[in-house]
Amino acid sequence: MESLGVLFTNPMDSYLEEELGRRFKLFRLWDSPPEKRKEFLRANSGEIRAVVGNSVMGADADMIDALPALEIVATFSVGLDKIDLDKCREKGIRVTNTPDVLTEDVADLAIGLAICTMRQICQSDRFVRSGVWLKNGAYRLTTKFSDKKVGILGLGRIGLAIAKRAEAFNCTIGYHSRTEKPNTHYKYYPSLISLATNSDVLFVACALTHDTFHIVNREVIDALGPNGFLVNIGRGPLVDEPELVKALVEGRLGGAGLDVFENEPQVPEELFGLDNVVLLPHVGSGTVETRKEMADLVIWNLEAHVLKKPLLTPVV
Repeated sequence: MESLGVLFTNPMDSYLEEELGRRFKLFRLWDSPPEKRKEFLRANSGEIRAVVGNSVMGADADMIDALPALEIVATFSVGLDKIDLDKCREKGIRVTNTPDVLTEDVADLAIGLAICTMRQICQSDRFVRSGVWLKNGAYRLTTKFSDKKVGILGLGRIGLAIAKRAEAFNCTIGYHSRTEKPNTHYKYYPSLISLATNSDVLFVACALTHDTFHIVNREVIDALGPNGFLVNIGRGPLVDEPELVKALVEGRLGGAGLDVFENEPQVPEELFGLDNVVLLPHVGSGTVETRKEMADLVIWNLEAHVLKKPLLTPVV
């Protein structure tokens, strides 16, 4: 197999890094300090024909312009918001992602976040560990997940997997997306406001695009109301984070389970002291099994490109 120069944008998975280094000529962007990365790219631009990124760093317009030999961008994620897709189309650069293999893990985590938030599992754990149970007696009553009205923003692979799991809890399912989905019995709401108004729990599972930035705004949050819960396993900027924080602090929203944030790894400190919030460090796909499958898919796409075979998961 011919040599392929691969730019690895940031540390993301040790197995992937090891396999890329074994099969290709690997350039680790983080080996160069931030102030010298333009120089690093310029010095190696003739050899770098592939970029492997993720939800933290992909390939923006500046990076693409700095790499005239670039042929393919393979992201270690489903989301494509860190890649300038228009620029890639313009320059004939192929793009792949890792769909399907992480769907089940992310959906599992979404349901887990809802239950953990509504039943206050993390807070109950701290209640026991701190000795308060022994001193003060029983923990306060919480909210059940079963039988609730579940709303899903984005009925793609992950949204459908969440719906399937929620059905097992006897929940009624509604959804909002750009268009009504065929071959589903779930109720379609043409507006997100109407979905939120008719939901006890709103799962955010759509892609981040220019149109969906802050799609969950104050109006949507207020439509969920003080007895409603928000679970975001999509991307942080899908939710207007300052408005979410204010709603939680002011009691205008019942609670939130968050795996993603607007400026990761920074998380609003106002959330740290709230008992109705569960905060996770973007670990939706974070199992040993799934991360290996994602890594293999990245590698197989790069190998297919080198061998001039069809890409396994082409986006562009």
